[in-house]
Order: sequence, then structure tokens, then C-alpha cells
Amino acid sequence: MVARRFSRKKIKRARAAAFRAALFVLALVAVSPFIGALAYRFAPPPGTWTMLQRKLSGDVVIHPWKPLEEISPHLVRAVIAAEDSRFCLHKGVDVEAIEKAIEDNRNGGKQRGGSTITQQTAKNLFLWQGGGWARKAFETYFTLVAERIWGKRRTMELYLNVAEWGDGYFGAEAAAKGRFGKSAASLTPHEASLLAAVLPSPNKWRAVNPGPYVRSRAATIRKRMNVVRNERLDVCVLG
Repeated sequence: MVARRFSRKKIKRARAAAFRAALFVLALVAVSPFIGALAYRFAPPPGTWTMLQRKLSGDVVIHPWKPLEEISPHLVRAVIAAEDSRFCLHKGVDVEAIEKAIEDNRNGGKQRGGSTITQQTAKNLFLWQGGGWARKAFETYFTLVAERIWGKRRTMELYLNVAEWGDGYFGAEAAAKGRFGKSAASLTPHEASLLAAVLPSPNKWRAVNPGPYVRSRAATIRKRMNVVRNERLDVCVLG
């Protein structure tokens, strides 16, 4: 009997310890987005998980940081036109875009996602690549926290400095110099549209000497850039 009571006490203590550990993990998960977002609100991030993966694979990673003021507004409009036309209108997660993507996918249209620029930035900075509901749930939570702390201008600045453009080029400055031999501040609308066009698959598509698909996509983006400018869909970033 004594041994049995002692065993029950051990089990209770083990359960209590497991419960405390679970609470600690949950608290850490809940708090870590605030810590990370606050840090990147003021300081440039040292890198992303994708950069780390590239380095571990032996690839060269080129990642110079540039403030938003030293990046061409043409590139800002190009990525809004290509990746998230409602960037200045939503609050981090674009419910309308998600619903439209689900409807298009259900009707057998072209497979598309509904990720915003804020979601892509949060994923790049804080989370691993890949799919799955768990990662998507974390991404949504991190996005909502980041949207509150960063605001639109900082989000765009972070995005344009960590986006991958292939061949180890990360960020607008690396991409501009690597692809066109100029600074990000000097990008033309045509060059900006080409860089935006390859964002979905930067290691497959090329901004320099592009194939027919990228040329066509870039031309469409240039038309949308005019809409972004004329309808002031860039006002939260460019004023």
C-alpha cells in the first residue's frame, strides 16, 4: 500500500511537471512574436531561415541592408502590384484574397494562395518553409502581431530587404546590383517589374534575359503599377 501511494505521488508530480512545462512552452510561443517583432521594428534582422538553409547548403548569401528611402518607389509599386494589391487596405491578413483563392482553387482555376506581404515577411523572419496547418496557424498569429508593431512602411522595408531573388541574392539592393549592376534606388519601372515578376520562383525564373512567361508577367505588372499609383494603393508606404 505504501509503495502504491508513493507511486501515485510520483505520477501526480510528473503530471504537474509536464503541465508546468506545457504552460512554459505556450507562454514562450505567445511572447516570442512580440519580442521578435519589437526587435525588428528598430534593428535590421541578421537574416532569415531561408538564408540559413542556403548557407548550410554551402551557397553564398549576399544580403546588404538598405532603408526604404534608398529603394526605388517603382519596386514598392511593383511588389504591391504583383504580390499584394490590397497591402494598404488590409490588416495583415487579407480575408477577401483568401476567400477568392479558395473559390478559384475549388473551381479548378489556377492554383493560388492568399498570402499578404505581411504574412510573407513574418514567415521569412520567424518560421520555417513549407506547408501544414500548424505552420499556417503560427504564421497568422505572427502576422497579426507584426502588423500592430511594424506598421506598413516598416513591413515593406523588411520585406524588400529579406525577399529572395535567386543565386544567393537577398534583398532589393543585392538583386538590383546582381541583376542590373545598379543600386536599388536607381531601378526603372521595367527593371522593378522584372524583379517582382520572378518573386514567386526566384531560383527558377530570371529577371535578366527572361523567358516568355516572365516577360508577359512583367508587362502585366507594369500595367498594374500604374493602377497602384493612380489609385494610391501605395499611400501607406509612399505617402
